Amino acid sequence: MRQVVTDKQRIQKKRDCFGMTAVELLGTGLKGTNEDHDLLLTSAAPDVHGIHSLFALIPSWTKKILFKRESTINQQLLEDVPRISVSSGYGITLQKCAVVATQHDLQTAYVRLLINNTNTSSASNVTDLILLDNITGLHVQGMSGNKTADGFQIYKRGFLQVGEYYSINYIAFLDAKETWDGRVLTLPAKLTFNSSSLNKTQHSLTASFTITGEEKTKIFYSHGIHASGFFVAFVISLVLTCIAFFAVYQTRRLKWSFLNKNQEIRYDLTLDHKLEYSQFNSGDPFNEDIIMNDQIIEILAFEDSKNMLQALEDLKVANLTHADADLEAYRMQICKEVIAMLMKNMVFRHNLSPNVEKRMGSILKKQFFAMENEVQEEYTRKMVALTAECNLETRKEMEVQHQRERAENDEAEELIKRLNEKSAIEYRCLLEKIHKLEQNHMKRFLLVRQEEYFAKAYRQLAIFQRTELHNVFFTQIKNAIFKGELKLEAAKALVQDYSKIQEDIEELMDFLQVNKKYHLSKRFAYREYLINNIHLWDSQASSLLNTAASQITSLINKTERAGHLSENHLGTLLDQAQAEVHSVKQKLDHNLKQEKQRLHPKLITKRRREMLQKKEQRKEQMSIGDTFKTTKEVSHYLSHWQKLLTDHAVEFEELIEKLDNDASEEIKVLRFTLTEKAIDELKRIQYGVITQELLKLSVPKPFLQQIVEEHKKEIAIQTEQLEKEEHDKNMATGEWLENTRQKLSQELEYSIVEQKKLRSWEQLVFKRLLSLPLSLSEEELLRMRQEFHCCYSQMDNNLALPKIRRRALLQAYQSAWREAELLKVDQNSAVSDKQPQPKIKKQRSKNRNKMDVLKKSLEDKIHIYDEPITDENLSKVHNELLLEKEHQLHSRENKLGESIAALQFQKTDKKSKTLEIYTAIISVQALLLEELSTSKILSESECTQILEAHNPVSNKVPRRVNSSWARSSAGVASLTSIKLG
Repeated sequence: MRQVVTDKQRIQKKRDCFGMTAVELLGTGLKGTNEDHDLLLTSAAPDVHGIHSLFALIPSWTKKILFKRESTINQQLLEDVPRISVSSGYGITLQKCAVVATQHDLQTAYVRLLINNTNTSSASNVTDLILLDNITGLHVQGMSGNKTADGFQIYKRGFLQVGEYYSINYIAFLDAKETWDGRVLTLPAKLTFNSSSLNKTQHSLTASFTITGEEKTKIFYSHGIHASGFFVAFVISLVLTCIAFFAVYQTRRLKWSFLNKNQEIRYDLTLDHKLEYSQFNSGDPFNEDIIMNDQIIEILAFEDSKNMLQALEDLKVANLTHADADLEAYRMQICKEVIAMLMKNMVFRHNLSPNVEKRMGSILKKQFFAMENEVQEEYTRKMVALTAECNLETRKEMEVQHQRERAENDEAEELIKRLNEKSAIEYRCLLEKIHKLEQNHMKRFLLVRQEEYFAKAYRQLAIFQRTELHNVFFTQIKNAIFKGELKLEAAKALVQDYSKIQEDIEELMDFLQVNKKYHLSKRFAYREYLINNIHLWDSQASSLLNTAASQITSLINKTERAGHLSENHLGTLLDQAQAEVHSVKQKLDHNLKQEKQRLHPKLITKRRREMLQKKEQRKEQMSIGDTFKTTKEVSHYLSHWQKLLTDHAVEFEELIEKLDNDASEEIKVLRFTLTEKAIDELKRIQYGVITQELLKLSVPKPFLQQIVEEHKKEIAIQTEQLEKEEHDKNMATGEWLENTRQKLSQELEYSIVEQKKLRSWEQLVFKRLLSLPLSLSEEELLRMRQEFHCCYSQMDNNLALPKIRRRALLQAYQSAWREAELLKVDQNSAVSDKQPQPKIKKQRSKNRNKMDVLKKSLEDKIHIYDEPITDENLSKVHNELLLEKEHQLHSRENKLGESIAALQFQKTDKKSKTLEIYTAIISVQALLLEELSTSKILSESECTQILEAHNPVSNKVPRRVNSSWARSSAGVASLTSIKLG
């Protein structure tokens, strides 16, 4: 039984289905009411399929049990279940309700399907409604709808306006084979419809519906069985008690003999766990890639094709960030081990005693450990603070955005009340689209900006850690000199060796950074190549599928045009064909989703297994390379590191490329297999189902055979064309990949050369500073070298920060350009709205003209948001990054010069104070001699002798101070000229 009812009094935001609980999901809020319990809806979940779907990310609703366990004595007449009714964003509510009578052996279900077009602000008239109801395991009584071979019945309605609902009722018996104890039947109902908007977007709703078979428990009473059970239980209890006493006795007797052994085992297990944990958290690129490498599978398998490249870009930034962390860990490890090797070399050269070397090494280890803990704590504090700040910023920005949207919606609703329905629907759709675009761009803008905050914070901590490492080393050298444990000449040699090795370490880290960037860029270029191939294959598969589907309709239309089919039969067959095609496509989507979910863990397991095998090989190679830590030649140790990490990078990237290609091929084969099955199913519908229906209507068989043959040739020709097109595009993408790899190789060589030039320039600047006429003590020279190494270690090319900074700048320039263009659109709209209208048509056309202006404004804004990034903005970003890099270099040089100038000024000030003290002493001496002479304690000749004895020293001190002062002034002047130059 079907009915369509219009009842303006019944249309409300909270709606009841036969007095039961009804809940609507509008936007993101849930609202519900509780009434009587007469009819139950298990669940109704949205599955809106447009270009993108937010509801596709929401998990399916919890399934409820329809039949509950009960005794045969107290059996209910009707079984109740809770239900949920969910609305789409267009005011359409789909409900599947049922009452099941279980008092008889043959269980009967009274089912009702309800499509309600609610009278809400977002509601609109809908067309082309197709309801696909799953009736697997049910025996429907009477002719309720068109049934298909897959266990579905189909209902169709052409139009449903706002305020109407479409109701379907039928009775069905439950199949006893399908609903035996505990078995679950999933019988969803799916509705597809088109909104009466400008773009005619198709949407869908799915109402989940589950039936769980009733479990009936029958109780049989038997005193013989009870007695036997009691006797068996008594015997078993007695045996178990005896065994327990024996076990307690043996345990107490052997307790002390096993105690020590168990403690040793526990200690070994704990140590192994700590070692494995520390290895996992050390700078290890394999661990990072094992953790993050799963995401590429998720992108290839589940990401929407239009978002794949953006997701790949985000994954690349995440990989660069982790690569920076790994390289920083390598840097710390190498620097600490090099310092230990230098100290041992001092012992080998007899410049340091073994006991002092051991004590200094212990102190350095403790200080390094404390430094790392301090950095980790500071990192945690910064991350917590930044996270809270970013969350607050996001809430504020989104709240402003929502307020603006609400204001625009309220203004639009006031205007829509005075317009016709078509114009109102078109304007509402445009407004929703522009709001969605604004929200997406706002979220993206906040994401990139916050990403930059975190990257800068991490960079600051890395620089702080490097600076502290140098400070710890130089502080320990000063303390050793002060305590007399290290001679001055030995300290000079140690510092010179340290400076030379630091230059080698920086050169090594520059190479490792550039090499890592090259391999990551190469990896993601290949992944982009795989994604382009997936896009190509998806478009071809969709083309073949659409062709096979359109041929079914073409067969029916050609038969009607030939006069072999009446108009009444035409509509029925077209409806049946549309329902069958829709069923096949729905089944394809469902199977593809399920098979991908099954394939996903298999691919992840395979990747992790092979990557862990590679990691074990790396551990073996690293253990073999530990012998280099005992070598006297530090350069051999660094060369070993470079060779080891370079070889590992090459091997690992080859493995990643192989795994990515295998995963892509498996996903492609899966899609190909399921799409082939869907195309074969459409062919079966055309050649079997529809053709048989046409033959039953007396359509000539030769005529049908001719059309079918034409369709087969059409499919064959199209398949051949698509294969040729695929080959050509594969060749083009292959050439693009090869050119990209060549370009990356050239960039690798260029970056290495440029970084070496930059390092050479900084070394030259420092040598010129040392050659200046500066009167510096050994301690001050030590401070100069310390400051130079702190600046020199900051000149590396960070991997993630430049990329993140580029994204942030590009987005900022693009947002500024977009805001300017949107302002122009608003200004033009305001000017058009103020243009005077003819007096006769002014009143009647005022609202229509205003609506046309607003619609044109929204269309222009949507076009602006869809505009790609301009070349001008790309050029601006490139120049800005070059300028920032140059400013950073000059800033580091200026900082080094300022620190040396500060030393000179401090020394000059100290000498000035010394000269003042000397002048005061001379004055006191003169007064003292004068007093002694006046009091006749010393004769005049004795005073003259004292003055002549002190005169050479008195003349020598001012000359030294003035000479040193002159050299300091000349050094400062030379330093200033270098900085200015």
